[in-house]
Amino acid sequence: MLAFQKNKTAAFFALISLPSTAMGFALSIQISALSWILVTQYKLDIHDVGLVWAAGPLAGIIGQVLIGVISDRVWFWNGRRRPFILVGGVLAALMLLALPHLDVISAGMGIGGILGVAIAVALTLDLAINVSFNPTRSIIADVTDDGDERTKGYTWMQTISGTFGVAAYAVGALWNNYVLIYAGAVIVLLFSIIPPLFVTEPRELDASADASVNRGDDPGNDDSLRNMLLAIRPLWAFLVYDIYAMGLRLAGIEVEHYYAEIVCGIATVGLMAQALAEKEVAGRPGRAAFRKVIAAHSFSWVGIQTTFVFLVVYLQQALPQLSDIDLGRVGSTSFLVLNAVGALLPAFVLMPMAKRIGRIRTHAISLAFMTAGYVGLYFYGATPGQVYLLMAVVGIGWASIVSLPFAIVSQKVNQARMGLYMGLFNLSVVLPQLIVSLGIALFVSRAPDKGVIFQISAASLALSAFAWSLVKEE
Repeated sequence: MLAFQKNKTAAFFALISLPSTAMGFALSIQISALSWILVTQYKLDIHDVGLVWAAGPLAGIIGQVLIGVISDRVWFWNGRRRPFILVGGVLAALMLLALPHLDVISAGMGIGGILGVAIAVALTLDLAINVSFNPTRSIIADVTDDGDERTKGYTWMQTISGTFGVAAYAVGALWNNYVLIYAGAVIVLLFSIIPPLFVTEPRELDASADASVNRGDDPGNDDSLRNMLLAIRPLWAFLVYDIYAMGLRLAGIEVEHYYAEIVCGIATVGLMAQALAEKEVAGRPGRAAFRKVIAAHSFSWVGIQTTFVFLVVYLQQALPQLSDIDLGRVGSTSFLVLNAVGALLPAFVLMPMAKRIGRIRTHAISLAFMTAGYVGLYFYGATPGQVYLLMAVVGIGWASIVSLPFAIVSQKVNQARMGLYMGLFNLSVVLPQLIVSLGIALFVSRAPDKGVIFQISAASLALSAFAWSLVKEE
């Protein structure tokens, strides 16, 4: 173990943040460039763009849970998380390079349409990101002590990752998204390969919490399908709807009514309410506490993913005078502002605030500000300047979403199964993302006013803020 890791210096916290930064940078490129390149260069319609984005959550369902389970139990290349970070980083860099050349790849493979190739590349890119994202987050929990040190690790992670995210959107805004893609591929490759070589992972994980997990409705701590399904019970309606909607989409069936969506919404509210009403004991890891966290977190991602996927569609309608390149610059600048706030707040505002009033209360307050930002975008987002200003307000919640929940969930679960639970926690991200790609995409495509995306986002974030207020503070 190197001295800077033993002494937990600032350089160490910066280094362990870089692999997650690499994956966050790849995700920033995807957010900034994917919808733009599909709409402007390849002329796909809104519903097809949503289908391409659905590839990511599908990769997350498979990738993060599976890799989480495996990385808890294996050891090779002198690490538990290291091998998956290295492989995922290389794949992500290659898929980024493929994005501007989907037509060339399609022609070279003798495929007539772009859509299938776009889905394949997006799926591989997201699978690569998801293969690495879980280990890049889990390794921070592995090499830090519970409490303030772990909070510091995750807030440093977001500060550095967010700073590079800002740089990503700055490149897209100042130059263009093509420059961003090529520069990003190099950064992703370097940040994935070099840092893991200088971090010593613990050979054994802390299993001291095992006994406390096996109580009440938790009849075991293995990673069987039954126990994983029990752990994610608040997300069952999301999962059923995603399977239903994906089946319809692949079969080419389009329904005119929203009966399934209404039933899913009612079932989701019921399951979430049941989870939030469960009793949890402070300081004792267990699935009741974990279910509360994923119930609250899932609503956040319905809102933020709606913005990621459809902001460019709103900007097309609200600012029809912009060229395709200028439209890309406005979109990139909007996400630049979002991530600038997201980079600055975690270490300098949210961490000190969390020490004073608690992580969960800090997170709920941040989401309330985010809700206000979305309400403002709906009523006042008519010019680029207004969009940028209100995206800064939205960024307050974004700063918290990508930092504090990881520290919170690491306290709520068994430390020896951190990879598994980080993978299951990711389902509270990817299942709502699929809802956006499959259900909300259809609704937005039919809506004459694309500002409806901000109504959806505001309602989702308000529900999330309320749900987090019901989670027990440690």
